[in-house]
Amino acid sequence: MKFFYVLLVAMTIFSCKNDAELAKDTPTTKAEKPVSQSENRHLTQKFKDYWYNGTAEISSYDISVARYGEMREGTGVMIFVTEPFDNKDQIKASQPKEDNRPVLKLNATRDFNTGIYPYKIMSSTFLPLDKKDNAIKIATSVQEWCGHTYMQINQSEDRYDVTLHSYFQSEGNRNFEIDNVLTENQIAAQLRLGPKEMPIGELKVVPSTEYLRLKHVEAKPYDAVAKLSEIPDGYLYSVKFTDLGRTIAFKTEKEFPFKILSWMDRYKDGAAPMVSTGTLKKTINTAYWRKNSNEDSVLRDSLAL
Repeated sequence: MKFFYVLLVAMTIFSCKNDAELAKDTPTTKAEKPVSQSENRHLTQKFKDYWYNGTAEISSYDISVARYGEMREGTGVMIFVTEPFDNKDQIKASQPKEDNRPVLKLNATRDFNTGIYPYKIMSSTFLPLDKKDNAIKIATSVQEWCGHTYMQINQSEDRYDVTLHSYFQSEGNRNFEIDNVLTENQIAAQLRLGPKEMPIGELKVVPSTEYLRLKHVEAKPYDAVAKLSEIPDGYLYSVKFTDLGRTIAFKTEKEFPFKILSWMDRYKDGAAPMVSTGTLKKTINTAYWRKNSNEDSVLRDSLAL
């Protein structure tokens, strides 16, 4: 309750391979160097020791999602892992190349039901680690019984190339461009690099692909105001989209590795503003891509899934 009280105060202030190979496939190894010494001054040794040890960090969340004017309870999962990224093909690199870029990848899932039918949402965000930069790729799919949509955003110098496939005729199959600015999808990953490094003040932000698809809002940068607050048990990073009547916020740990403890998303859904939330349940660090036998299913208990 303390977290949501702080949020309300903040808002007031704002007014692939074959199966055998995949089983062995490791996103990173301890021996891998994330970036050259001349390019990684913003990454601490703690960061490299934690994120380049051959495992991923998996966190489960209790979520409450506003949909069709009602709150829906569900489960969210955030999987953070480092891996090499093929800058040309814009996909995880399977072969070492000089122009591969190290990234912190976030796979985020949200599962909830609306009446009789379920929603399953997944997004993958690739945040480069070789230099301070915006996300270089975001891919999101939304599945429910009416149909499914897929949206992909790829960085191309000063712009993003966007591809949208949707079962809605009004959205159809489209390709278009938007400006390369901060994306909401990258915020959770960027916070892991250090909350004090987050941009604050007036800026342009592309709303999350999840929000764009669920609310059918035009994909483009929107005016926003970002704020970072240091609170007794962590940091609170909030962004108010001034034209959308929407405010988001993430709460992190106060110390490294700055886990995402909770988040909220306040916007109008139906007749009145509603607040979607996520609260951390459990976290484990494991090479999950190798944990695919029936006996490994016990690890789901460790995540309260």
